[in-house]
Amino acid sequence: MASTPSIVKILRAAADSNRLRILLLLRSEELSVAELQEILTMGQSTISTHLAQLKQAGLVEDRRTGKSSFYRLMASNGNGVLSEILAEAAREAKEAAADQAAMRRVVKKRQDRMRSFFDSVAGRLGRDYVPGKSWKSVAEALLRLMPPMRIADLGAGDGSFSLLLGQRATRVVAVDSSGKMLEVGREQAARAGIENIEFRLGDMEELPVDSGSVDLAFFSQSLHHALHPALALKESARILVPNGRVVVLDLVKHRFEEARELYADEWLGFGEAELEEMLLKAGFVNVEVSVVDKHPEAPQFQTLLGVGIKPIPLVT
Repeated sequence: MASTPSIVKILRAAADSNRLRILLLLRSEELSVAELQEILTMGQSTISTHLAQLKQAGLVEDRRTGKSSFYRLMASNGNGVLSEILAEAAREAKEAAADQAAMRRVVKKRQDRMRSFFDSVAGRLGRDYVPGKSWKSVAEALLRLMPPMRIADLGAGDGSFSLLLGQRATRVVAVDSSGKMLEVGREQAARAGIENIEFRLGDMEELPVDSGSVDLAFFSQSLHHALHPALALKESARILVPNGRVVVLDLVKHRFEEARELYADEWLGFGEAELEEMLLKAGFVNVEVSVVDKHPEAPQFQTLLGVGIKPIPLVT
């Protein structure tokens, strides 16, 4: 466990204006060196040097993803001194507002790259191999479903799974960030004569769904595309009625780095304990997580199933 940074280390690290700008950015978003370069218009060596000093001071940590590293503030950085410094700097630093605006543009580019991928394969993705999408894993999930209910299919893609759910559900809300994918879904629903599916454009982390309006929230091989999976799970809890359920079908953590380019994956799956912790932190109870399938061919993707229940509020 990393030691808590001393006040002296915090003050030394924050004394440099450029390091302070980096800390303000990392307070809001996890960023790579290349993204920090674009935001701050500084050279790679300068950014890397500042990050190394901040990491040595115990203020930031990195997460390795393939050939890149993403940096963020340490989850625990001590006695609140840094938080107070950054809060004051956000108000007074002349570059702070411009840096935040530039950061939002950079993060949007990251989201647009993933959205562009799905737009480019709309209408044919289901015909190609998609890691983790097996009928066995889908059947495992369907066995746990309750009778007809209101269902949200989150990260619905072309709506193939929504069509399956629509045959038994009273209503399905299919949410996806790709407009072209949703167009394909609407066409498929119309051809199948299924009228109880509503296709909505939106992100998993900011769902266009009313709070407490669905009985089941389903992530079918979509959570690993979320920039912030934990936030997506919290959003799913928000839209559920008390005693409503969440079901997550996703990939077990793997090392097939090509998935980032082939399938626009943001995360290379999740560990069982990792998914369980995210579900618990999102407020779910009776959480169960297990591996339900393994593809026989290389790279032998495994499918993870996680379920949880939104608790009924205690009456005081």
